[in-house]
Amino acid sequence: MLSSKQTPSFADNQERDTYAWFSQRAWVEIDLGALSDNIKQLVIFLSPNTQLMAVVKADAYGHGSVTVAQTAIEAGASWLGVATVPEGIQLREAGIKAPILILGATHTPEQIQAIAHWKLQPTLCNPKQAFIFSNTLEAINYNYPLPVHIKLDTGMSRLGTNWQEAADFVQLVQGLPHLHIASIYSHLATADSPDPAIMQVQHRRFEEAVTQIKARGIKIPSLHLANSAATLADPSLHYDMVRAGLAIYGLYPAPHLKNEIQLQTVLQLKARVTHVKTIAAGTGVSYGHQFIAPREMRIAVVGIGYADGVPRSLSHQMEVLIRGQRTPQIGTITMDQLMIDVSSIPDVQEGEIVTLLGEQGAEKITADDWANQLNTISWEILCGFKHRLPRVAVM
Repeated sequence: MLSSKQTPSFADNQERDTYAWFSQRAWVEIDLGALSDNIKQLVIFLSPNTQLMAVVKADAYGHGSVTVAQTAIEAGASWLGVATVPEGIQLREAGIKAPILILGATHTPEQIQAIAHWKLQPTLCNPKQAFIFSNTLEAINYNYPLPVHIKLDTGMSRLGTNWQEAADFVQLVQGLPHLHIASIYSHLATADSPDPAIMQVQHRRFEEAVTQIKARGIKIPSLHLANSAATLADPSLHYDMVRAGLAIYGLYPAPHLKNEIQLQTVLQLKARVTHVKTIAAGTGVSYGHQFIAPREMRIAVVGIGYADGVPRSLSHQMEVLIRGQRTPQIGTITMDQLMIDVSSIPDVQEGEIVTLLGEQGAEKITADDWANQLNTISWEILCGFKHRLPRVAVM
């Protein structure tokens, strides 16, 4: 992905179109200005003295982790969150020095040595893992206390030690050599629900665990609980830091949270018309002839398909934007191409831009639109765009 410094400063859309045409048949466009503004808006929205962790796992939800991380830190994020050790290493190799929390589980000696070498910060979930970390650091003569983050399971039933056993676990970790507790955190399972009941139960459990830990005379440097949804839903969940993922990319975790803050969509998905033809009434289109032309039609082939991350199950269900107009996709979406009906748009030519996600004129198609059609979530849509699509950063 291009950095903001490498990205040409386009004077107008025509210059941008020319650049994109020479670079690829299809691409993901990342608006770094929108990303920066989202970060700044979130920082303003947060409770006083609350830091923002920008979650950039899964290649920053498909947006390009290095460029997103650099932009997020410049805009005011204090921390970065990744899922795996290699994701953290990628950011360090790019010269990023901000603290990086590995949100996933790590436990092998090789992972631990890499964490120590690259100055990453792991999540600890149980005593066995804590002992492995301490023993491995002892074996490699690691002479510094490694910051570790204690994960509590308050109701997600995924990673973390049971919240009722938190005090024992934290006390154990505190007594192990080479480990320094940097934070205690948990994750909310239903923060995007309009009904806050389960979230409130998890919040109470987290508070009870923290009370029990403090009762043993243990000082906790930092607490964090809120994801994007909880950040927008309830300021009492902000604590010392929030972990924002979807929100920094300009999408809302749930419809009822849209009025809390004004976010801008960061990602647009675009492709080029590669061929235009006229077909007669009764002509089948694409594999299986699931679409039969009801009349003479003008159709355009677009150079993008399910190998790029456009779900095949959207066949016959989606619309795209061309010349600021909505037009239906027809026929089965294929690996590298899809077809659209341009009968009502005169003189469409090869090379024209088609926007699959994003804006053209007054029209807009979002990842939420696709997710609603497929009965899934926008997170999955964003993470589905394959790496053969270049990420082109614009300001």
